[in-house]
Amino acid sequence: MAYPRGGMAVKDLSFRVAKGEFLFLTGHSGAGKSTILKLISSDLRPTHGELRVSGFSIGELTAREVPKLRRRLGIVFQDFRLLQDRTAEENVAFALEVTGAKPDTIPTRVHRVLTQVGLASRARAYPTELSGGEQQRIGIARALVNDPPILLADEPTGNLDERSSRGVFQLLRDINTGGTCVVMATHDLALVRQTQHRVIELREGSMVFDSAEERIATEGIS
Repeated sequence: MAYPRGGMAVKDLSFRVAKGEFLFLTGHSGAGKSTILKLISSDLRPTHGELRVSGFSIGELTAREVPKLRRRLGIVFQDFRLLQDRTAEENVAFALEVTGAKPDTIPTRVHRVLTQVGLASRARAYPTELSGGEQQRIGIARALVNDPPILLADEPTGNLDERSSRGVFQLLRDINTGGTCVVMATHDLALVRQTQHRVIELREGSMVFDSAEERIATEGIS
């Protein structure tokens, strides 16, 4: 993947993420973590090679196919991106409204995901009335409300204190345990070390470590 004026963003990169897997993308700022997530969501198109996501070839997507792909993805942002003039439940409902959900199904679906993230009691609160951790949980609820098989999380704990970070991370792990594939970009190695989930480390757009390959090599030696 090359930017028009910025040279190569990611290069010589090849990996596969299995259904239901939890994958960390790590590396310093500018290593290529966010670029990979934008490629997966088709916000960027690959300039070389092939990228397939949930049966779609990203480089060949038509305008009509992009919404179909994105309905299979939930996206969580570092800066929450909540609509400030809407309540928590209205922010989550908006994700259903724009995808054409039947109006009579929306309240039930919104309540379900707010309960899942532990914030049903805060449904009518506005973003300014919520803590950073609560805002991120609403962001996660919004990402989940269409029941996507894949959840992309771009530095989801980057703006949170340690306690809130742990809570949000545990929520993402619980979501993964339920069968959703989670791809999480993070530079917080303390969180990464808490689990045995797969880790891909990036440096200047290239993959320098994949714990899945390391594990296979180790098992082969033994």
